[in-house]
Amino acid sequence: MENSKDENIAFIDGQNLYMGTAKKEVNPWEVDLARFRVYLGQKYHVSKAYYFLGFVQDTNQDLYEEIQKAGFLLIFREHNPAMVGKKKGNVDSDITFHVMKKMYKKEDFENVILVSGDGDYKLLVDFLIEEKRFAKILFPDRNRASSLYKKLGAPYFDSLDTPDIKAKITAMKKAP
Repeated sequence: MENSKDENIAFIDGQNLYMGTAKKEVNPWEVDLARFRVYLGQKYHVSKAYYFLGFVQDTNQDLYEEIQKAGFLLIFREHNPAMVGKKKGNVDSDITFHVMKKMYKKEDFENVILVSGDGDYKLLVDFLIEEKRFAKILFPDRNRASSLYKKLGAPYFDSLDTPDIKAKITAMKKAP
């Protein structure tokens, strides 16, 4: 999916990326966010990459800085402060809204790259394909990706845990 224009935009479901890589029960691995951002730019001509997270926690300031330093635009889901400890991230509707808002406002971009394996995005993906505004969905973990996407066919999805992609975006081990 190499485009001639550098106008693709990416939407990353941060919780889904984290749970499908670093928090996997078997063979967890860490994504190097800077390398991942470079990969998105080089492979999919992503000019803007939005990284969605569930809510702000003071204890995660280093993570937020790392995400931004890597070149992602960080977006948090709004929560009632009284509910923060009881809610999961769940940014599905936020990502869908942001994509649709960009289309409605006719913002200048070619296609959407989505990073998630969550089946809740299936209607959005189908719509974007119909509108010829979809490039690819990248699954953090192919084994946990929703079976709804298998009907799309290989041109529309890939897995970050395939050996060639994983080698490009895995965090390097730090020397002891």
